[in-house]
Amino acid sequence: MSDHFSNRQQIRKPAVTSKGGIVASQSRRAAEIGAEVLAAGGDCIDAVVATGFALGVLEPWMSGMGGGGAMVLYRAKEDRYEVIDYGMRAPQSLRVEDYPLTGDGAASDIFPWPRVKDDRNLHGPSSIAVPGVLAGHEEAFRRYARLPWRDLVAPSISLAAEGLLVDWWTTLSIGSAATDLRRYPSSAAIYLRDGLPPQPQWGIRSVMRLPQERLKTTLAHLAEAGARDFYEGDLARSMAADIKAAGGSLSFEDLVAFEAHWREPLKIPHRGGTVYATPELTAGPTLAQTLRPLQDLQAGQNGPDPTAYNAYAQALQVAYRERLKDMGDADGRRALGAEHLAPSCTTHYSVVDRHGNMAAVTQTLLSTFGSKFVTPQSGITMNNGIMWFDPTPGGANSLEPGKRCLCNYTPVVAHAADGRRFAVGASGGRRILPAVTQLISFVMDFGMDLDAAIHQPRIDASEGSIVIGDVRLPTEAREALRKQFDYEEARVQSWPGKFAFPSMVLRQGDINSGATEVFHAWAEAVAEG
Repeated sequence: MSDHFSNRQQIRKPAVTSKGGIVASQSRRAAEIGAEVLAAGGDCIDAVVATGFALGVLEPWMSGMGGGGAMVLYRAKEDRYEVIDYGMRAPQSLRVEDYPLTGDGAASDIFPWPRVKDDRNLHGPSSIAVPGVLAGHEEAFRRYARLPWRDLVAPSISLAAEGLLVDWWTTLSIGSAATDLRRYPSSAAIYLRDGLPPQPQWGIRSVMRLPQERLKTTLAHLAEAGARDFYEGDLARSMAADIKAAGGSLSFEDLVAFEAHWREPLKIPHRGGTVYATPELTAGPTLAQTLRPLQDLQAGQNGPDPTAYNAYAQALQVAYRERLKDMGDADGRRALGAEHLAPSCTTHYSVVDRHGNMAAVTQTLLSTFGSKFVTPQSGITMNNGIMWFDPTPGGANSLEPGKRCLCNYTPVVAHAADGRRFAVGASGGRRILPAVTQLISFVMDFGMDLDAAIHQPRIDASEGSIVIGDVRLPTEAREALRKQFDYEEARVQSWPGKFAFPSMVLRQGDINSGATEVFHAWAEAVAEG
């Protein structure tokens, strides 16, 4: 490992503990909004909706109304676990012949699909799949919310009115996608200045914000009209018109037809407890494969040893090989579903309320800023879900009209044998599964609390044969991994992330705790009141 960073720097982010509810999010401000909703008497789901809207305004490169996702819910009174699947779909009006292969090799060194002419499947209006976030949140709201819809949207309207605050994290996020954002005038007008990423000033009282007036107007409209307007009202017609005018295939009819789905969670036995994960076209089935051999791990109270880290790496590599071999939205193939080795950007947040209701919520635009296309009339940054499909015809995951997108996320709610219950998930594309697997193991195999689990060094085994180890791993573990695997080391850092960024909540008795990735500059767990 060659770099210029300090070997002595130490960073910690203590877990939060409370008898009240907690929201753990990749944005402190979004978590604060969710916690305020809980303090106002809201259910866990009220906080989910309010936090989700806030994240779409605060970190538009990760998620928002133009994306998709899934959530795993636990309802304490009924002792019931549920999944809402609101993953994206290819438009019915999509024409496969509009995505001809160039024969110029792969789209990138870490994106394995053959290159499509003009990268039409990677960015721009032709890369947009039917978004599902609002449909998923509406389903959860309809069943469990206590507060009015407009009250849950209101904080995000205020955030949009303030404008997007530019700090170094904002600049890095925009800069990573600036080359493609420049292609689309509506996107460049919002996120760039003179075609370049915005640069915050150094003065202590200097404040730079990017106006979000169109997004504010859209949110205000949705607060009054309700979520279905996104799919079958004036907003739906506006988005479809913008996308069609720019050359995309998503239509008003595609939006009208979209629905979120309630699903039975995948129930994975582990160490006398149960892990409840998303089924079908997510990484949940691969998580089940990964956890199975870890049942034989000699676990205890002293934390993972070199044998445990080797077991993590071995289990993940075996599961990934099976997962990538044959997958897609086809009969008999959905249980293998997961995103291929491709970079993506996602947000995850976890919520627990004072009554013990829980939610693990993961949603995404897929790539950073998704399609890089902002709908001019509504100011919504849209996904690039078409990138999830193999443009080569004839495969289980080949591009077809109306097909469901594969995804890499795996939100989880788990019940440990000792009675503790926790919700966990992460952002980080293919790196999500290794992080979630190890955090489950830290809590269920080794009995760690959240403070210990979130600070415990992890490995990543999602890049083919390579195993990546955190440089903070004990020497014995690093040596053992190096002997058995093609081993590389990396620092856990804010940018670019070499490991996933998790957010977790846990309940033991009537005490809740929350924790987020130590090295994520914005992430925070916030308790109500």
